[in-house]
Amino acid sequence: MPAPHPLIKPLLVHTGFADVAKLRHFKIDHHLVTALVERWRPEKHTFHHPVRECTITLEDVALQLGIRVDGRPITSATYYDWEEICEQYLGVVPPKGEAIVGSAIKLKWLQDNMPSLPSESTQQQLEAHCRAYILWLIGGVLMPNKTGNRVHLMYLTFLADLDRVRRYSWGFACLATLYREMCRVTNLDAKTMGGCASLLQYWAWYRMPFIAARVNRTPSYPLVTR
Repeated sequence: MPAPHPLIKPLLVHTGFADVAKLRHFKIDHHLVTALVERWRPEKHTFHHPVRECTITLEDVALQLGIRVDGRPITSATYYDWEEICEQYLGVVPPKGEAIVGSAIKLKWLQDNMPSLPSESTQQQLEAHCRAYILWLIGGVLMPNKTGNRVHLMYLTFLADLDRVRRYSWGFACLATLYREMCRVTNLDAKTMGGCASLLQYWAWYRMPFIAARVNRTPSYPLVTR
């Protein structure tokens, strides 16, 4: 996914998704994720290490992703006229089969057909483009399913009014999805895992710094002033 268009960056800040947009190119250490999942115990939702148990909390979500962990829950009906919903909020009508599969839309199609922004964009065009970008972030970063190429369109209904997006607990939904996916992948026949792998890796690096990647350069602190 390309970087967000400069014209929608104020809307991403307003909705609380500006920090999440920075994770779109985060490289996942699959060996680390696999090692952590092998120590996951579904009955307790904790990692079992030789010295103690631990787990990812809402505090970690707020620290690592910068999204709200309190507020209204992400719950909604899972059936609408999805073509009509997309036309109303995205400004495009995705074709069934090619773009919409059941109640989900393909991320690749969404990326390739995201509403363009002319130099003199209207507020409606800006909001439609922002909704499409946030929907991609939800399906590609925050709450990807195990296929990694679709996102449920029910999330689009929560983006209808961009002034209300901050009221929802996106962090809680993200953590619940990661818990569910890690529980599912503990099954012997599971081959892939969904959920926010970047959150899992960030958490491991922050809570267990001795396994964090080493950077061979002098650290700089551009926000510090004398």
